[in-house]
Amino acid sequence: MTSFEDLLARAQGLIKSGERAVLGIVGSPASGKTTLAWGLANALGNRAAVVGMDGFHLAQVELRRLGRTERKGAPDTFDANGYVSLVSRLAAGGETVYAPEFRREIEEPIAGAVAVPPDVPLVITEGNYLLLDEDPWSRIRPLLAEAWFLRPNEDERIERLVTRHRHYGRSLVEAQQRARGSDQRNADLIATTASRADLIVEDMSLANFSL
Repeated sequence: MTSFEDLLARAQGLIKSGERAVLGIVGSPASGKTTLAWGLANALGNRAAVVGMDGFHLAQVELRRLGRTERKGAPDTFDANGYVSLVSRLAAGGETVYAPEFRREIEEPIAGAVAVPPDVPLVITEGNYLLLDEDPWSRIRPLLAEAWFLRPNEDERIERLVTRHRHYGRSLVEAQQRARGSDQRNADLIATTASRADLIVEDMSLANFSL
C-alpha cells in the first residue's frame, strides 16, 4: 500500500526553484483525488495550489439545453477546451491565473474562485479525464510533469460515492442508482486510462490525512 508520506516526498521532488510544475491526480468518482490533492497542498503550504477539473462542469441550464442532465459527469458534460487552456496557462506560469471551482452544495461551477499566483511552484490538478486519449482531453497529458492514477478498493469507493450523494440530498435508493449507473459507466471509461499514468496508487489509505 502506498503511504501518504511516499506521495508527499514524490510531490516535493517536482518542486524546483524558479520553475512551475503541474501534477495531475486522476481516478474514478470518490477515488480520493480531492482528499489527496488537498492533503498534499496542506503539507506543502505556499509551495502548492489545487485546481480541480470539476470547475469546468457545464452549468445545469446548459446541461438541460443539451439534454445531458442525467449524464452529468461524462466527458461531454465539461468545458474540456476551457480546462485544457487553463492547464496550459498554469503550466506556463508567469501570471496569476484565476480558476473556477465546483460547489457541490449548489451543483454549479463558480468562475474565478481559485487564484494561483505565479510564484507557486507546484499546481495540483485533479479530475476524472486528465488521461483520456481523445481530443481535446489528450492535450492535457503533455502539460503534466507527472500523472498519478488512484485505484482504491472498488467496494470502498462505491460506498464513499453513495455516502457523498446522500450528503448532498439524494435518498439511499437514488444514491445507489447514481453510483452504480451513470457514475459507474464513467468509472469504467476512466479505468481504461490508467496505463497513461506515471504512477498507479493502489488501495491508498485516506485515514492518516484529511482536507
